[in-house]
Amino acid sequence: MSAFPDKPIPIPRFIATRYVSTGKRSHLVSFMSAIAIAGLALSIAILITVLSVMNGFDRELRENVLGIVPHITLSTEEPLREESWQQLIEALEQQQGVRSATPYSQLAGVVATPDHVQGVAINGIDAALESQVSSLDRFMIAGNLGALAENRWGIVLGQTLADQLGVGLGDDVDIFSTSIAINPLSPMPTFRSFQVSGIFRVGTQELDAGLVLVNQTAARALFRLRTPYNGIRIMTNDVLAAETIAVGIRGQLGNEFAMSTWTRQFGAIYENIRFSETIIGLMLWLLVGVAAFNLVVSLIMTVRDKTGDIAILRTLGASPATIRNLFMWQGSLIALAGILIGVTLGVIGSLQVSDLAAALESALGFRILNAEVYPIDFLPSDLQWMDVLTVVLGVFALSILATLIPARRAAAVQPAQALRAE
Repeated sequence: MSAFPDKPIPIPRFIATRYVSTGKRSHLVSFMSAIAIAGLALSIAILITVLSVMNGFDRELRENVLGIVPHITLSTEEPLREESWQQLIEALEQQQGVRSATPYSQLAGVVATPDHVQGVAINGIDAALESQVSSLDRFMIAGNLGALAENRWGIVLGQTLADQLGVGLGDDVDIFSTSIAINPLSPMPTFRSFQVSGIFRVGTQELDAGLVLVNQTAARALFRLRTPYNGIRIMTNDVLAAETIAVGIRGQLGNEFAMSTWTRQFGAIYENIRFSETIIGLMLWLLVGVAAFNLVVSLIMTVRDKTGDIAILRTLGASPATIRNLFMWQGSLIALAGILIGVTLGVIGSLQVSDLAAALESALGFRILNAEVYPIDFLPSDLQWMDVLTVVLGVFALSILATLIPARRAAAVQPAQALRAE
């Protein structure tokens, strides 16, 4: 049995492989091939990594921030009875696109310790129903939401707020309400001491520093509410359809209800992220285009350097199509090598960029993302293989197009003129 393959390697592919590989007599060609491969690999790695970061921002905002913030909020100052609230909730849950609806009390108050005072938004919740409209349980770093059901005067707050107040799990803080107690001598603020039952960290300044949760009955007592609740939180099946669903709900409600959606608080940030993703993606594809242009230059220089070889091949009987295929193969091999290296580096970069950013922040002593400006204070990453496949196919197609001009120039070389020039 022969040790050699029955089917010989095509001459264009064989010569193209020699041109791409390092050889003693083709240092210029090998160097230009290496430059072209490095350019493609670097642009692909950057493109995949940045796309993963933008996907990470989109995922964090959709699943985490918008998993805590209600998609639609209804509120009213009317003193509705418990039965009226339950009927309204049942009607809302029948609405198409609505996943769940739960009552709550949204109030403004002040949280204070002897050394610090902070205005906050206070949500009076039913801890047993909270999981239906919020994923806050996933972000608890101390204690849990269930403690609010056991401790009427418990409070759950964000880590940033806890650090500002200088409190931890089990410590006491005072909540001052906007209700004023009138006595014969002077008006007195209404306040109550609460015990810290849980601390969460979402990574969003507006939530970690400005939101606290208390038991619904405690909120009703402290703020002297005349009604069991003053609002309803609605979670939708599709967060991007919240505006459309809100319009449908609005047509079934009276004027006594005020309505808002998550876009009022985070809509501008989300649109900016999507817009930035489009612009950055376009710029990175232009970077890939520059790398493809580098491939064109590399192949043209190869054609000039190998004019004598082309003339000899033509003299030995090689057709213009054979010469054209030779340089098409060379361009394809360079593209494949660049894609393989670039995808490897891009995948590694996408998986490690969050840890690398955290290490840089720790080493340099500054934050890459300021929570007061961005919706999250860390660099997220979400590698999607469909993006990788799109990049691979797009770069390979662009590279094949880039080889057409040099390949045609090589096929047009006239043997006699080329040999006289040698």
